[in-house]
Amino acid sequence: MPEPTPAPVTTIAWRIGHLVAGVFGARNAAHFDGPSIDHQNHTYAASAAEALNQLDDGYTRWMDGVARLGQDGLIEPCGPTEGPFVDWSTAALVLHIHREVLHHGAEIALLRDLYTWCTACALSSRCHGPGSRLVLSEVGPPCGVR
Repeated sequence: MPEPTPAPVTTIAWRIGHLVAGVFGARNAAHFDGPSIDHQNHTYAASAAEALNQLDDGYTRWMDGVARLGQDGLIEPCGPTEGPFVDWSTAALVLHIHREVLHHGAEIALLRDLYTWCTACALSSRCHGPGSRLVLSEVGPPCGVR
């Protein structure tokens, strides 16, 4: 299916679901005897707490599996489950997965912080009001620190 144009704005929930199902889930299933998980068959969390538990579980299984690989396991090809990267080393796969986690984790943190900042600003008398253009140099962060 082609990507929509323009791409939709994704949420914290989408990003966590992507990490759980598409990043950790698929790789844990393929490489570390995890349950079969992908974007289509995953049961997405109904709450933030459940999503964080799913993320923690996927991360723990992944890190435990990577720790068991040892040097010999890291130099082995990652295999047919990685499609066109079948001959790439498992170390390359580990680096790719860690880059994905850093990338999406940073997006999650940014969205969380922006939400917190915007919520605090909306409650602050220092803001210009709904619909106004917020100028950081005039308003400053909600905590008042510049």
